[in-house]
Amino acid sequence: MTFDEWLKLGYENSWCGPVVCSTHDGVPMTSEEDAEFIEGFDPCVNVVRIYESPEQRAHVEDAHGPSVWRASNAGLV
Repeated sequence: MTFDEWLKLGYENSWCGPVVCSTHDGVPMTSEEDAEFIEGFDPCVNVVRIYESPEQRAHVEDAHGPSVWRASNAGLV
């Protein structure tokens, strides 16, 4: 299965949304989550980073500790 097939399957089953850029598109939230955030609450919105290459993954993991320990906690490594 290719990544695109995997992503389409997830989207068709409502397991995930399309790939968006949190920097330019914002974090996908419901209107309720957005209102909570504006009011000072901290809704947790899970994000899956899409890497362009194994080298990019290594650079992200060097700079972002949670990418390393969350992978470990989830049993991915």
